[in-house]
Amino acid sequence: MLKEIYIENLAVIKSAVIPLEDKFNVFTGETGAGKSILINGINAVLGQRVTKDIVRTGSDKAVITALFTGLPESVEKKLDELGIQYSDDEITVTREINADGGSVARINNRTSTVSVLRELGELLINIHGQHDNQILLSPDKHTSILDSFGGDASFLAEYKESFKNLQNAARKLSELKTSCAQANQRRLYLQSVVDEIKPLELERDEDTELEEEYNMLKNSTDIIKALVSSEFCIDSDGDCVVDMINTVESHLESISDVYPAVDPVLERLSSIKIELSDICSELSHCAGTLEIDDETFDFVSKRYELINSLKKKYAMDLNDIIALYEDAAQELYTLENSTEMIEVLEKEKERCLSLTTEKAKKLYAYRAQTAEKFIQRVTEELRFLDMPNVIMDIRHEKGKLSSNGMDSVEFLISANKGETPKPISKIASGGELSRIMLALKTVIADRDDIPTLIFDEIDTGVSGRAAQKIGIKLQEISGYRQVLCVTHLPQMAVMADNHLLIKKETAEDRTVTDVVKLDFEGRAKEVARIMSGDDPSELTMQSAREQLTLNKRK
Repeated sequence: MLKEIYIENLAVIKSAVIPLEDKFNVFTGETGAGKSILINGINAVLGQRVTKDIVRTGSDKAVITALFTGLPESVEKKLDELGIQYSDDEITVTREINADGGSVARINNRTSTVSVLRELGELLINIHGQHDNQILLSPDKHTSILDSFGGDASFLAEYKESFKNLQNAARKLSELKTSCAQANQRRLYLQSVVDEIKPLELERDEDTELEEEYNMLKNSTDIIKALVSSEFCIDSDGDCVVDMINTVESHLESISDVYPAVDPVLERLSSIKIELSDICSELSHCAGTLEIDDETFDFVSKRYELINSLKKKYAMDLNDIIALYEDAAQELYTLENSTEMIEVLEKEKERCLSLTTEKAKKLYAYRAQTAEKFIQRVTEELRFLDMPNVIMDIRHEKGKLSSNGMDSVEFLISANKGETPKPISKIASGGELSRIMLALKTVIADRDDIPTLIFDEIDTGVSGRAAQKIGIKLQEISGYRQVLCVTHLPQMAVMADNHLLIKKETAEDRTVTDVVKLDFEGRAKEVARIMSGDDPSELTMQSAREQLTLNKRK
């Protein structure tokens, strides 16, 4: 549940610590005091979109921190998936909104993303605002409401999987038929690619190896000449390097007896002669193995030129040309076998259609069974919420297969005795919409483990007995869910376990909103103000005290 909210520099709220209890919490205050700002702050910490305008004028940033305790299993699982440490069954979630428009999100002081806050927020809090009533006016949303009440998601999950397979089979079949219809010109092109490249038996990186061999063969005469000349310079019968070294060696040997310092030089000369001898042998070997073979050179030259011509034609390197050939061969095979493949895909599509239709029928039957229970439960709740003559029905019709099944669902309501149930959008008033939505929230609330429900002015359009019934219902829900409610009605305020006053004051020419936890006498004064305005009479105060005592949770 939401244990505490800390708000700093959020619009007109400079600083506020808001303690909450695990049952029924109510917020009241004069119009414009900042109740909507509080809801905006909670939305922000849940990862919803906010703008920089929410930052208090003159401040660098707004900060909202929420402390959650008693984490449900779904939240713990999500935290484990995200690798976020938590202890004592609690977490803190923080959202900072900068005056320049940027924002920072943190979970347990670890930097996170707004999208992660949103994922986590959906598991922690469910907020119902006035705009949520519009869901009731859209029949497209009614199916998901019914499914939420049903609680067994397996029927829809199995259907969606089958429908996805059907879509994939239909898409592949359509693509293949379209491909076949446009295939003739494509087939000619593919065939030309395959006919040109296949006989060449190209190998990857062959062009690099060919270039090296081509350059060597092309310059083989110069290479042999250089090898032979080098060998001749080192060791020949004429004037050569070895002869000159021998001469040097002879000179030095003649003085070595009287000048031993030249002995190391003689050893080095001897080593040089050995190295030069090895070099001569290597040069001779290279020259002997490199023969000018006109036939080999002709083959390499033509192969080299052919590959370069292909690279120029296709504007690709050799490896990409090979890939082009492989793709063309595969596509050509597909086209040539398209008739057989179309038959295979048509059978697969029929199989998927049959299976999906079967799953759709099971889903339809499950929804029909769920609808009966749903109608009974919602009708009971609406009658309790001061709609005694209400009749609810569900228009449940079969149609084409879609991502949600083969059926459509629309809620029908008759609020007045003798009237035939009609679509909600055509007959429901604002107050009736609020009560219908509360009834739906009530019957669905025990189908999930979201610990906190927030109702933002669910009392719109209601008063008197109906408002009292809504208060009783919210108090009932708070027996197994934490409830936060923003209200203008005393009938609802007196039902709360925790009453917080949002009040606006002026200090140093600035508007400041504060949130104050009220004691019994403070609650009586606020309830009396709601009942009769500022400066309530002692009689009104006494009535407020009696209502608080009467409606205190037993």
